[in-house]
Amino acid sequence: MEALERLFDDPEATARFGERLGSQLSPGDFIGLRGELGAGKTTLVRAIAHGAGVAEGEVSSPTFAILNPYRGTSLVLHHADFYRLKDRDELYATGYFDVLGDEGAVIVEWIDRIPDAVPDDWLEITLTIEGEARRRLTARAHGPRAERLLRASPQPSPGRR
Repeated sequence: MEALERLFDDPEATARFGERLGSQLSPGDFIGLRGELGAGKTTLVRAIAHGAGVAEGEVSSPTFAILNPYRGTSLVLHHADFYRLKDRDELYATGYFDVLGDEGAVIVEWIDRIPDAVPDDWLEITLTIEGEARRRLTARAHGPRAERLLRASPQPSPGRR
């Protein structure tokens, strides 16, 4: 399993990473996000969506809708948030399983709430609060598609981690 770790000093650095990652998305890709409240999961999703060609301002937190589709330039990005879900049965009622493997990519916040809802091949990203604006991003690839995304992730600038 390939992995990478980055330390970002501000939300803009996190956004730059997300935009580059979003520009690499292909139909069928799956990203699952972990992290406590305020870690920056939705900020990262907005940046990934922007990188995938979703119009600025389109992305909102799907905490109440659970699943929102956004049309990007080359694919549909399905954005889910499992925070308010109790189990797989509640998730099933949202139509989530219908979008897996379709023409879009999927990104899920709070993937750890229903861990058996991930496909076999996925990119796991954990955001950890390291300070007021500082975040640690740890990404792990589970499968060849996710490894491709991980290898395409931006490398740190000289002198930065």
